[in-house]
Amino acid sequence: MKKKLLFNLLLIILIMNSCTTKTPDVITTTTSDWKSKFDEELPFLGHRNWILVVDKAFPMQSSAGMEVINTNENLIPVLEYVMGQLKATSHVRPIIYTDQELNYVHDNLSTGADAFRTTLHNTLVGTEIKTLLHDSVFTKLDESSKLFKVVVLKTECTIPYSSVFMQLDCAYWSSDKEQSLRKAMAQDLNNKPSVNP
Repeated sequence: MKKKLLFNLLLIILIMNSCTTKTPDVITTTTSDWKSKFDEELPFLGHRNWILVVDKAFPMQSSAGMEVINTNENLIPVLEYVMGQLKATSHVRPIIYTDQELNYVHDNLSTGADAFRTTLHNTLVGTEIKTLLHDSVFTKLDESSKLFKVVVLKTECTIPYSSVFMQLDCAYWSSDKEQSLRKAMAQDLNNKPSVNP
């Protein structure tokens, strides 16, 4: 009886352990190693993947679709590197989001915030920047990470709402081309005679 009870208890423990949610892989690397890891990942990322360059307090997510890489660097140099690598690719381009709250964080609230904001805009000059409320970004990430990989590059930045969120889009196919394609397909389907079995 005791053996059977012990066996059942072990079986329950094994079953419970197999049902746990997988947490994201956390890769802690040295400054130069994160670049190698990112460069390995970039060719595999595509339309609907995300790259996040985040501040130090960015929370660990529970979604298995997220990969966190600790860069041990300041945010702007990491962002400059990522933007340079993205510009060199032929397959993806970033749609950039920042937290709307950052526009209201000034030096009186967080030392260095004003200079950071100026440097951030200089780094992203010529790129459209969309702003969203912080919680709205998490909603987008939650939806995306269920199906698509999200690469999170964690930095040493301690300015609140300083993270930069990049949703990847196809570099060689625009939304205008997609609309033209869908319109042509719809017209073609509307012009075909229906066939009765």
